[in-house]
Amino acid sequence: MGIFDKFKNIFSGKTEEQKKDIETYDKGLEKTRKEFSSKLSLLSKKHKKVSEEYFEELEEILIMADIGVDTVMKFVDQLRKRVKRENIVDTEDLKEIIVDEMFIIYVNNDVIVNKINFSETGPTVLLFVGVNGVGKTTTIGKIAYNLHNEGKKVLLIAGDTFRAGAVDQLRLWAEQIGIPYVSKDNADPSSVIYDGLEKALKENVDVVLIDTAGRLQNKVNLMNELNKMNKVIGKIIPGAPHETLLVMDATTGQNGISQAKSFKEITDITGIVLTKLDGTAKGGIVLAIKENIGIPVKYIGLGEKITDLKVFDIEKYIYGLFKDL
Repeated sequence: MGIFDKFKNIFSGKTEEQKKDIETYDKGLEKTRKEFSSKLSLLSKKHKKVSEEYFEELEEILIMADIGVDTVMKFVDQLRKRVKRENIVDTEDLKEIIVDEMFIIYVNNDVIVNKINFSETGPTVLLFVGVNGVGKTTTIGKIAYNLHNEGKKVLLIAGDTFRAGAVDQLRLWAEQIGIPYVSKDNADPSSVIYDGLEKALKENVDVVLIDTAGRLQNKVNLMNELNKMNKVIGKIIPGAPHETLLVMDATTGQNGISQAKSFKEITDITGIVLTKLDGTAKGGIVLAIKENIGIPVKYIGLGEKITDLKVFDIEKYIYGLFKDL
C-alpha cells in the first residue's frame, strides 16, 4: 500500500470536527488540485509509457505549480532513479509514486514541527513579521481567535506604528474576539512592546501576539528595529520571543520565497504562515518553501472565514492536492 492509500484510510472514520478540517483543506486547495491533478491525468493519458518526453512535460507541470525549478529538478531526478530501480513502465503506476515522492521531499528525514513552541513558564511570545499586504494583522487576529477559543488568555500588541490603520485594524480584532490589546499613537514600537509585555506579566497572560511593521525596502533599518524589539522582549521575558513567524502571501509565488530569504538574513524565523493558499492554483509553493528556505510551514490560510486559518498538516495537504487522482 502506498502513502496516498494510507492517507485515504487515515482520513476515513474521523470525528465531525476532524472531517470539517479535512473539508477546509479540500476546498482551500481546489484551484491547485484542478490545475495540477487534471494536468497529471492528461499527461498519463497522453504518454502511456514512461519516457523522456513524459519527464520533460512533468517538469513543466511542476514548475507551473510553483514548486520551484531547483526543487523540481531534484524531484524529477529522484523519480527517474525510482523508475529505473523499480522497473516502472506504465505512467499510471507512476502517479502514486509522484505522491509518495512529494511527501518524502517535504519530510526529508526531518522531524516536522508544525506546533507552536509554547513556554512552560510565563507568557508565550509570538512575534509576527512580513511585508505589507500579506495579511499579517488578519493572521494575528485569526490565531488569537483560535487560542482564545482553546481557553488561553491572549493579549495583542500593536508593534506596527508605521502603517496608518494598522493599530485600528488590530484593535478591531481584539474587540471582535473580546481580548485586550496594547497600542500607543506615534510611539517607538519597542516602547509599545515594553508596555504590552509588562501588562502581560502583571495580568498572567498565556500568549502574547506582536504585530510589526511590514517594510523590507531598507533592510538595515528593519534589522535594527527587529534587533531592538528582540532585546526588549528578551529582557522582560527571558527566552522570548518563543516564535518569530513570517507571514507570506501564497499568491506572490516565487517572489514570496525571495522575501522569506531576505527576512531569514535579518532575523531568526522559526516558522511560516502561508496566507491566501485558496486564492492560487500554485499551491506547490509549500514544497518550494521547505526545500529553499528550510523553515517549517506552521499555518496555512485556506479561506476568508475566521476558522479558515489551519495548523499546517503535510498529510492533509498531500491528500487535498491529489484526492482526485
